Amino acid sequence: MNINIRGELYDLSSSKVMGILNLTPDSFYDGGKYNNVDDVSNQISKMIEEGLDILDIGGYSSRPGAKNISSDEEKSRVLPVLKHIKKKFPQLVISIDTFRSEIAEACLTEGADMINDISSGIMDKEMMKIISKFNCPYIMMHMLGNPQNMQNSPKYKDVVIDVIKFLSQRIKTARDFGIVDLITDPGFGFGKTTENNFEILNNLEKFKILDVPLLTGFSRKSMIYKTLNTTSKNALNGTSSLNTIALTKGAKILRVHDVKEAKECIILYEKTISSLF
Repeated sequence: MNINIRGELYDLSSSKVMGILNLTPDSFYDGGKYNNVDDVSNQISKMIEEGLDILDIGGYSSRPGAKNISSDEEKSRVLPVLKHIKKKFPQLVISIDTFRSEIAEACLTEGADMINDISSGIMDKEMMKIISKFNCPYIMMHMLGNPQNMQNSPKYKDVVIDVIKFLSQRIKTARDFGIVDLITDPGFGFGKTTENNFEILNNLEKFKILDVPLLTGFSRKSMIYKTLNTTSKNALNGTSSLNTIALTKGAKILRVHDVKEAKECIILYEKTISSLF
């Protein structure tokens, strides 16, 4: 399973680690930690040493109940950092976490490689036109509502079927725009109860029917720390546990705050399955 990045095939037969770089003051785990270029450079260097494959940069907090910010504010957070990263780490594969086509276009123009959209093009109808224009990989996530209201009272007939159906419809729409390289994300924690999240995880192998690479993002989320009666700060071991389960069910990209531990999950999982043949 491959995607096209910069005109070259990017091999996803071996699962990859996507490291999170939040440029927001209010993200649920690491908000405000990376607010100058030295901190950003040091964190990226650390992640690269630990086995980073893809860097995901976000300037809009999508935690439940997060404040809505303007496009200008999001752009002012992301663009200067992106330009710095492209100069200092020119070979790094960079994803931009945004649902706004304006931000996507500006970042792709500056050399970003892919877009990670929490709304799959629902919140900005121009997004797919921009993805098609740049012919870049597009990560489409399922979310119920928006970050401001998604956790108010999420309800589904059957959460697994509903999420797969939504992503299937968004894949069709993307294909109609001529978008070739698609990745899907079931959206753990985005408009879902803890029970919904674990039901999706328990049935994650069913998402193979979509026939595109699957990304999962559990990193330090409430489905872990609420279940374990702890905090996001103490949820790394739980994150690794769920990452390993996701790998056994077909996840090809793990989106995480902690690169080293996610990479170890992949290495150990792939060593295990290689020993079976």
